[in-house]
Amino acid sequence: MNSPLPTPPPPIFSAHSPFEDAFVYYGMCDASAAAALGTDLFVVANDERNELLVYRRGVARPVAEVDLSPFLGTKKDQESDLEGAATIGERIYWISSHGRNKKGNHQEGRHRFFATQLRNGVVVPMGQPYAGLLADLVAAPHLQRYAFAQASGLSPEADSAFNIEGLAATLQGGVLIGLRNPAPRGMALIIPLLNPAQIIDGAAAVFGEAIELDLDGLAIRSIDLVADTYVIVAGAPADRGRFALYRWSGDASDQPVAVAHADFATLRPEAIFAIPGTSSLQILSDDGGKHVKDTPQRDQAFKSVTLTL
Repeated sequence: MNSPLPTPPPPIFSAHSPFEDAFVYYGMCDASAAAALGTDLFVVANDERNELLVYRRGVARPVAEVDLSPFLGTKKDQESDLEGAATIGERIYWISSHGRNKKGNHQEGRHRFFATQLRNGVVVPMGQPYAGLLADLVAAPHLQRYAFAQASGLSPEADSAFNIEGLAATLQGGVLIGLRNPAPRGMALIIPLLNPAQIIDGAAAVFGEAIELDLDGLAIRSIDLVADTYVIVAGAPADRGRFALYRWSGDASDQPVAVAHADFATLRPEAIFAIPGTSSLQILSDDGGKHVKDTPQRDQAFKSVTLTL
């Protein structure tokens, strides 16, 4: 049952590839956020467990794991719904959905913003997890038009609910928070968070002006800074629908440009990150669902492709 798995190098694709081939990694299925730890190592969060798994590119099994439950103050069976990661220097910032669970219930553990760093080859949490991000968003005077207080009371996939799914670094040391929901007037919504380093030391969040992007009715499912441009995976605010890939300058006055023929086929892209020292991007698929709920964790799997733009 647990026979050795093949470990061929992952395929490299151009923007015109159909994305039909993928390398398979084992140990989780709900890959929802990830970041590079170097040219060959990367760390992955999933939205069903409070742990991070470290993988070597092209090796199917994880090489390390980090249990975040004690640090986040959440029980192992009560996930924090981690959805986004952004690398700034030696730090990786992580964000949870800050939305309600699928039953529409509020869970305090799903409200987390925190950071990790690589210390002596080990991924360790740093500072303290911040639980007041949504409250800060609701209180921000210049964001009142988005009615986040009302949105946060709805189930995450309901119309105009609140649900974070993306996080990306800025060149100024801040991060961009990408929302899967709400999508006002069909526009994807990004909220700049200006002081992530201060937040993990206990300061309140400070936000810039919201950015609305036209993604042809889709919203943010993942976003990452690649060199000096952003790559966005867009998807429907609801659970079903198509995915698309966009490039964006990062300037609020510029609209994103679709990557032609980037057909994800059977992939459900939920996590992307730049591979250091290259012009490539790794894309991970969230392959969870009811069909794998009874599968042992060791045998759960997600697909990954590498895209050269």
